[in-house]
Amino acid sequence: MSVPTFSVWGVTGIPEIAEGDDLVALISAAIAGMGPEHALVDGDVLVVTSKIVSKAEGRQVPAADREKAIADDTVRVVAERVHPGGVTRIVETRQGMIMAAAGLDMSNVPEGFALKLPEDPDRSARALCEGLRERFGVRLGIVVTDTVGRPWRVGQTDLAIGAAGLQLTDDLRGANDANGRPLHVTMAVVADELAGAADLVKGKTSGIPVAVVRGLGRLVQGLDAPGARSLVRTGDDDMFRFGSAEAYRLGYEAAMADMNSKDTSKARPKGQKQD
Repeated sequence: MSVPTFSVWGVTGIPEIAEGDDLVALISAAIAGMGPEHALVDGDVLVVTSKIVSKAEGRQVPAADREKAIADDTVRVVAERVHPGGVTRIVETRQGMIMAAAGLDMSNVPEGFALKLPEDPDRSARALCEGLRERFGVRLGIVVTDTVGRPWRVGQTDLAIGAAGLQLTDDLRGANDANGRPLHVTMAVVADELAGAADLVKGKTSGIPVAVVRGLGRLVQGLDAPGARSLVRTGDDDMFRFGSAEAYRLGYEAAMADMNSKDTSKARPKGQKQD
């Protein structure tokens, strides 16, 4: 029986990215510079931090405009908390994600600037995937990642905010577990698992924004595969779609409506029937 395994390594030699830089060319040159032992092969997955994508796309804004930039990229405020350092807002972004400060980041950017998320991470991932497939002549997948916190868990981890050429989930619903019992809800989000695994070699302070994952070629698909936005729960599928402010407002409105209904009933003359 074969032993399941995969490997991950960081791509070194990628320079500081500026607006207008050709990421396909820079990533390709860095991989070529690592030697033939690190040449890409069919089935490899490249995991790319969104920060270099945003920089290449010119998504930097002055730090003084941070609050406006957050507001511009916010669809709705899910929750907010006042603390000694200011106000932290958890919002739904235009990209469909629930993130603190709309994903705006001030780390690893020049002093006095902040960095917004890519405008369309899936579109950016497709462009990278198509360009790198053509450059190397191999079939590969792309994951674009960002760092997020999670409810009920301490700290942050990386997850997929953009993807191309990749199966994003491993849907085991309908299969049987090791004891023969049917699985009803198990769906592994392999795109996020790839993001987390790659971050172990990329990190936040190493200056390595790209990693290669090898050994999971079964996940690589065509360029028409769904992007990471398809992973976002929406509508009735989202059990936590109401933020704290929305839940309070809806509860208040329901209570007031109930109170008004009871007051109207009491005010009705005795014996008078309701229409």
